[in-house]
Amino acid sequence: MELITEGLHGIGRFFMHPLTYFFIMVACFVGHARVKRERTYFHTRVFDFVLELQYLFFPGVVIGVIASLVTVFAGVYMPIGVIVLLSLITVLLSGPWTFRWLSPAYVIGFTMVIAFFIPERAEANGLLQKWLVDIQETPLISMAILLALLLLAEGYLIWKFGGKGTSPAILKSKRGFSIGAHFSQKLWGVPVMVLIPGEGMAKLLSWWPTFSLQDQTFSLLLVPFGIGFFQKVQGMLPADSIANTGKRVLGLGVVVAVLTPIAFFYPLASVFIASLAILMREFISTGQRLSDENAPFFFSKREKGLVILGFIPKSPAEKMDLKVGEVILKVNGASISDVNEFYRALQLNRAYCKLEVNDVNGEVRFVQRALYDGEHHELGVLFVQSHQDREPEAV
Repeated sequence: MELITEGLHGIGRFFMHPLTYFFIMVACFVGHARVKRERTYFHTRVFDFVLELQYLFFPGVVIGVIASLVTVFAGVYMPIGVIVLLSLITVLLSGPWTFRWLSPAYVIGFTMVIAFFIPERAEANGLLQKWLVDIQETPLISMAILLALLLLAEGYLIWKFGGKGTSPAILKSKRGFSIGAHFSQKLWGVPVMVLIPGEGMAKLLSWWPTFSLQDQTFSLLLVPFGIGFFQKVQGMLPADSIANTGKRVLGLGVVVAVLTPIAFFYPLASVFIASLAILMREFISTGQRLSDENAPFFFSKREKGLVILGFIPKSPAEKMDLKVGEVILKVNGASISDVNEFYRALQLNRAYCKLEVNDVNGEVRFVQRALYDGEHHELGVLFVQSHQDREPEAV
């Protein structure tokens, strides 16, 4: 009963942690920058400003509950000083334009490496000295368990959710031609319950509750970990490319989880595991970027038809079940090869639209739908246009 009561207090402390509100602020900032970019390319926003906030707490909270069951029963503990260091590194790695560095491999990995190299006699006074002592005594085994759990969570989140709500963009190739790309920027909040050894915050706050376990005093704290993801895709379908990245990160999580038991016998092996996680996570990101840049442009002008770069949510295009990457060959029976021809063919019948589409599997299918006055952007499809076409916009 004491453990349950303390757990409820630990959940309440989640809303006291500054990182909770920092993540909300960063998600809003990135959402604002995304909308501004979309308006520049398409003269309209593609997704609502709150898109990043929608992914901030779900499904990360569910995954955090599962991870918390493991951390509590495995006895994963973190002194207050280590939590402070983790929070500081999280803030430093939260760049203003990208979530690329908010991977557990970097946040927890750098925390473990820094803790290992902090000199034992670092000079400081008061609370800072207490935190430095905590960092010097970082429980490397607990950190390794946490690293494995959050890497598995990161891989799963990227695999299943990273490809949803990607933001289309129009870029310039080295030859000056317009090409399409998609950006995936996600920030998932994953709150994980950890044990705080000793009296923890009770030394600072007299009302902070504690409980006893095997003659040791602990308190519980729900720590808000942020798992960030950023990926640009221009050489293949964004959903496929991002899913591949997620599977690779998930594989890295499995490797770290397999190696973690070694740390129970050789605690210093945790530093090696953390360093390996940092290097392999960077290898995954760099490998994806180089592979994508060397691949032929997927979203580019074609001899026949127009490739769909994206569409406005809740528009007729979405209701017609059009997919990103499909190629529209004909509109109302007329063949098209550029946006101007698409627009003229659409005017042939303003009350009804019939499209001949080549899907991502190379099969031709027909989609049709009645059009109604006042519907957003008539059809709501986003295309890549060549330098000879008019400015990009939804049609």
